[in-house]
Amino acid sequence: MKAVSTEKKIKVSDLAEFDMTRHLKSKRAMTEYLNQVIADGDDAELAAALGHIARAKGMAEISKSTGITREALYKALKPNTKPRFDTVSKVLGALGMRITIRA
Repeated sequence: MKAVSTEKKIKVSDLAEFDMTRHLKSKRAMTEYLNQVIADGDDAELAAALGHIARAKGMAEISKSTGITREALYKALKPNTKPRFDTVSKVLGALGMRITIRA
């Protein structure tokens, strides 16, 4: 006798889109994520990672702290963009982070 499968097949199109911001609830998680992106050396992913972290923290709050409009932040921090250094610096400052160089 053939076994009847009770598993329901799920279509990829029915899956929820992965949302990184859901995993960035603590400053430690945000810092580890950003450090990993930097360690991987994928420059294109850096802006996206900053965008994920800013959205997790609250884009309105980051906008207010940086003096950059929410619309400009969304545009600058989307995947495959190259935000200006002052934008990155302001966003990091608003997140309570800073860039450290080590030899």
